[in-house]
Amino acid sequence: MARNKVTVVGAGMVGGTLAQRLAERDYADVVLVDIIEGMPQGKALDITEAGPVYGYDSIVTGSNGYEETAGSDLVVITSGVARKPNMSRDDLLKINAGIVREVTERVRAASPDCILIVVSNPLDAMVTLAHRVSGFPKHRVIGMAGILDTARYRTFIAMELGVSVEDVQGFVLGGHGDTMVPLPRYTTVAGIPITQLMPRDRIEAIVDRARKGGGEIVNLLKTGSAYYAPSASVVDMVDSILLDKKRVLPCAALLEGEYGINGIFVGVPCILGAAGLEKVVEIDLHDEERAALHRSADAVRELWEATQAAQVG
Repeated sequence: MARNKVTVVGAGMVGGTLAQRLAERDYADVVLVDIIEGMPQGKALDITEAGPVYGYDSIVTGSNGYEETAGSDLVVITSGVARKPNMSRDDLLKINAGIVREVTERVRAASPDCILIVVSNPLDAMVTLAHRVSGFPKHRVIGMAGILDTARYRTFIAMELGVSVEDVQGFVLGGHGDTMVPLPRYTTVAGIPITQLMPRDRIEAIVDRARKGGGEIVNLLKTGSAYYAPSASVVDMVDSILLDKKRVLPCAALLEGEYGINGIFVGVPCILGAAGLEKVVEIDLHDEERAALHRSADAVRELWEATQAAQVG
């Protein structure tokens, strides 16, 4: 049986760490692509040479082009620049939209049947762009954000209660960042709702910290952004797809009427399997939760409209 082939576009900190994590899973060969000459090749060789020590046979190939990526089963786009001081959101949108557009066109040509996972920021707009440019059906284009937001949320709950993160279950809806919609009502510790385990003000403080989790790390690092937890979050998705695990994971999916939202990518619970995004799971929301989700969707729509304007301008 042939190994799966996964391409990671962007060999920066997220992409390089993701390639390492995927190689260690030992179920796929990995192609690491970047425009910087030598960098993806060097990282790929280094990861491959760890195989004898760590015990995996995955081959990681570095490339500055897309020939080696041909026929990939799954492609993860991590490319793009981080927002720098004095850079407006529109500047960031314009630069990253240009990068994601070009990458998606190259991926579509080399691997027309692949499943596409988008990690580039601003996430919700970039996954919408990749879907439009690729022309792929909606089940083959998915955005990674909710798993990362949920991981931060679960981490802070476990720290607050002094319990194992393994026993904390929960998820968030909506856009990535300030408009994300955590659902404490659906968040449990070993089946016990957190609303029974901590006061409302502590839950709200944890929710707020999770929303700003990326910014907290940027402020600490000063020279970059998070990459360990983001790359781990992508592996969760890749596992579920390539191993056909049917996990229910919060991902950015194209909604066509679910939750009363149409035509944009928004974070919702999704079943991921061999076909990609196999089902959007609709859960009952209270009026205030639904209103928060719709506010988040409106913010995503505004971001997408700004992305389109930035590309035209």
